[in-house]
This record gives sequence, structure tokens and C-alpha cells, in this order.
Amino acid sequence: MLPPLPGLAELHTNARRSLLAARNSQGHWEGELSSSALSTATALFTLSQSKQSRHAGLIHGGLRWLADTQNADGGWGDTTKSLSNISTTALCWAAFGVPEAKGFDDTVTKAETWLKTTAGTLEPRILAKTIVDRYGKDRTFSVPILTMLTLADRLGPFGWQYVLQLAFELAALPYQWFQWLRMPVVSYALPALIAIGHVRHHHCPTWNPLLRLIRRIVHARTLRKLREIQPTTGGYLEATPLTSFVCMSLIASGQANGPVVAEGIRFLERSVRPDGSWPIDTNLSTWVTTLSVNALIQDPTIEFPELERLRIRQWILNQQYREVHPYTHAAPGGWAWTNLSGGVPDADDTAGALLALSKLGPVDEQTRQAATAGVQWLANLQNADGGIPTFCKGWTGLPFDRSSADLTAHTLLAWAAWHDHLDPALQSTVQVASRKGIDYLIRMQRPDGAWAPLWFGNQHSTEVANLTYGTSRVLRLAKVGCRFAESWTIHMQKAITWTLDNQNPDGGWGGRAGTPSSIEETSLTLEGLACVTATKETEVAIRQGLTWLNKHTSEGTQFPPSPIGFYFANLWYYETLYPLIYVNAATSSLAHAVDRTSVS
Repeated sequence: MLPPLPGLAELHTNARRSLLAARNSQGHWEGELSSSALSTATALFTLSQSKQSRHAGLIHGGLRWLADTQNADGGWGDTTKSLSNISTTALCWAAFGVPEAKGFDDTVTKAETWLKTTAGTLEPRILAKTIVDRYGKDRTFSVPILTMLTLADRLGPFGWQYVLQLAFELAALPYQWFQWLRMPVVSYALPALIAIGHVRHHHCPTWNPLLRLIRRIVHARTLRKLREIQPTTGGYLEATPLTSFVCMSLIASGQANGPVVAEGIRFLERSVRPDGSWPIDTNLSTWVTTLSVNALIQDPTIEFPELERLRIRQWILNQQYREVHPYTHAAPGGWAWTNLSGGVPDADDTAGALLALSKLGPVDEQTRQAATAGVQWLANLQNADGGIPTFCKGWTGLPFDRSSADLTAHTLLAWAAWHDHLDPALQSTVQVASRKGIDYLIRMQRPDGAWAPLWFGNQHSTEVANLTYGTSRVLRLAKVGCRFAESWTIHMQKAITWTLDNQNPDGGWGGRAGTPSSIEETSLTLEGLACVTATKETEVAIRQGLTWLNKHTSEGTQFPPSPIGFYFANLWYYETLYPLIYVNAATSSLAHAVDRTSVS
């Protein structure tokens, strides 16, 4: 039983008021992603490469922002709250190599000192190897970094020898061949594959005459492909770094006057912030809206006026993809993280949208049809191992397109929410898929009881993965029960034990024991514990966590964010709405658990 919790009511009321006030004029949430040194470096470098006088102010503003936000150790992290890392620091160092970077000698000297300390030397071969080693077998980000360093002449006259030639000719193949040939070139990697493949071949062509001929034949076709998959906003995935890498590569390969560069440059011009910086992505509007709805609403008839619920529901319905996606060729039925054209349907946002729709009032026919399509979309995405990947089925080798515990747990919650509204055939499909999903979670649980997530990390943990996030997301399955594995209770108890053992002495939680407590991770954990059967041990942990949360949010009035989010290629970000949303999710779940206990 979970008795009344001191401090919960005021925290819940204040946090709810703040989250409702954070909506935009259209009635949904947009949030604000952290400014990014990496994004700013790639954007201003691209604008400098374009050699257009109107960009002088943007370039200087970006350089000034980078100089002002350089860490005390001389490096840069992905956000202003992040630890310095080799990738971001190297790219910022390259950005200060543009002709416009006059008067920043001290900034450059400090950056070079940091790089020498970290890599051991600025000698191109060693520096390139250090960057490659950070990403291991994943070349989707190390190759773009080395490309920009080469274009900035930071790797010397033979820099292209350190840039792996990407097989851009593969983009000319029918997309159906990719999976058959086991070639992971779809999803988020395709624009970089084409553009960087072009620039590397332009500056350092292969000696193989047959391959040179093939690349000459498909040259125009692959550029057309790049244009075909470019969103109407001009930004690939709405991402500043990816769009910048594409544009700088095309400019350096003689394609500066093409439509892809023109639209990409316009995207960069529109994306800059007043302080001179660029974010990692435009926004996570669909994601933060569905998270907010799911955090706020336990009883839709009480917590939201009907007209507001219907307005938000219609907005979410409008974001569902109803045609095959031109980028990933994903089937209709999914949702992306944003309402902008650069988004790509994915499992986490589809599950979040389905859960939000299930809470926004009585189910009408439009909503039922949309939910049915979303449920089927997730079922079709499930991998053979039973887990749910991010974008595409079967691409288990790509670091951000593989099965994961958090996506699988989120999907299981969505399927459970809509099970009774589905036709018998789809109910049967979901039951089989759910059983496979639970079996996957059992296999993926670590011996210590934790689960690792895919899209969230902790920069203070040696293993980077945010075990608190992953474990708390699976713990939420306790509120829907489990009919598919007799041993599931044992696995949940191991997760609860891990959670209690990893509470910090101050009462909060970080990514795991010994990492600094944060509002996000403490709130996520409290939400997870609110879903399990209360014991004396969990009650004590909840009370301590709630005390920490009250203190560090000033009773639900202040919500400083922490960089726990992962973008592609392990780029850190924070979202200003995350702490506010997660506090609401925790307090709503705890309040509901207390009410449920008092009624029973």
C-alpha cells in the first residue's frame, strides 16, 4: 500500500500548472532543444564554404558563441552542460579555420592544447584514428567529421586518405535491394552516404577503372536521389549537422549551385538562434506533446476540458503518416518526433502517440482507425528477436536502428492500451507480438536487474548508457500486468532491487549509483516505482526521492534540464521540457497510486 506522501500535492499542482502554461498558441507543446556547439560549428563552416556575403554576420555570431561557450579545459561538449569530447572539439577547431575567424587565436590555442592532451598529438594520422576509435565499427559519424576536418585543412595535404570512401553508387539501387543484400545504407545514413561519397571520390577517385565508370554513370542519378529525399524544410531529419555535412560536401565537389545546397542553406539560415548558435534538431514537438499528455492525464474527464482534449487529439492525429515515407520507405501508420517534414516515423514516437490518443477522451472512429494503423505498424516493425527497433525492421547492425528495451516496453504499453479496441485478428497478432516482446525483455535484462535504453545516456557513467532510464521504462509495465511469462514477476523484482540499490545517498537518482542526481532521472524512477506494488522499501525510496525532487525544483517551480538525451551518433542534448514533463509523470503516477490505495 502507498499511503499519502508529504509534499506530493503541492509539487503536483505546481508542476501541472507550469506544463499546461508551456503550450504554444496552437495548444500543443514544442519545447526547446539545447544549443549545440557541434551544430554551430558545422553550420557556420558550411555557410563560410558557400561564400555568400550575406552570411558574414551569421558566421561571426556562431564563432563568437563558440568562443564564449568553450569549456574551461579548452574543449567543447555537445551542449553547454556537457563534458568536452573529441568529436565536438575537433569540429569546433575546424570551424575556427574559416577565413572569417580573425581574432580568436586564444580560443584556437586552448582547443589545440585540449586535442593534444586527449589524442596525444595533432598529427593527422593519430588524430583521425582517435576519432574513428570513438565510434568503432559505426562510420556514419566518424567519416563526416573527418570530411569536415579535411575540408578545413586540419588533416594536412593528404587528409582524404583518412576519409573512408562511402559507396554512394549504392543509392542508385532500388531500395528493395538493400535489405536483401544486407547493406545498411537506409535510415538516417543515406544523405551522408551520397554527399560524402561524392566529395571523397571528387578529390580522391579510385584507381579501379570499372568502379570509376560506375560512379560516373550513377553520378547524376544519386544527386537526384538526394534531392528527392530532401524534406520541404530543406533539413534532412531537421538536423543541422546532417544538413551541414551534406551541403559542405556538395559545395566541395562542385555542386554549390544545385537545389540541394540552396535548400539546405535556407534551412541553416532559418534555424539559427538569436544568440548565434544552432540546435541539434529543429524541435521534438510530437514527442514532447505526447509525453506531456501521457504525463498529465490519468483521468481525462477531470484533468482536461473536453475542447482542449479534442484539439490536442486532432493535432496528434494530423501528424500520423498516411503514405509511404520517401526517405525510409516506412509504411503508413507511424508517427515521427516532429510535425515538420524532416521527421521520420519511428517506434518510440508511434508508441507515445498511441498512448496519448488512448487518454484523450472517448474513442471515435477516426481515432480507432488511426490507432489500428499505428498498432499494426509497430507489429510489422518487430524484429525476429522480439524487440522493437527505431526505424526499420532488420537493421540490427545500425547503432540507432536496432532492438532495444525501452522501445519494446513503450510499444508493449501502447499495445495494451488499445488491445480491447482492435478487431480479433489484430488482437491475436498483438498477443503473439507481446509475448515475443516480453521474452526479448527477459533476455535483455542484465544480470544485475537493469535494462539499457537506446536513446538516453548519462555522461557521468563509465558505460554511458542510462540504466535508470531503461529500467524505469520497463518498470511501467507493472501497471498493465503480464500474462505472457510466468517468470516475469521475478524479473521485475530484480529491476526493483536494482533501482533501490542505485538510489543516491541524497535521495535522488542519476544514471546509476554514484552519478549526480538529476530531476529527469529521479522523476523517471519515481514514475516507475509508482507502477509497482508498494512495499516498505519502495515507500521509503519514494519518500526520499520526492523530498529530493521538491528541493531541487523549488516545490515544482523551477526545472533546470540535464543532458541525458542521445541524438544520432551519441550526441548529447537536453530538452527544456524534459524535467517538467517527467516531474508531472512522476507526480501524476504517485497521486494516482495513492488514490488507488485509499479507495481499495
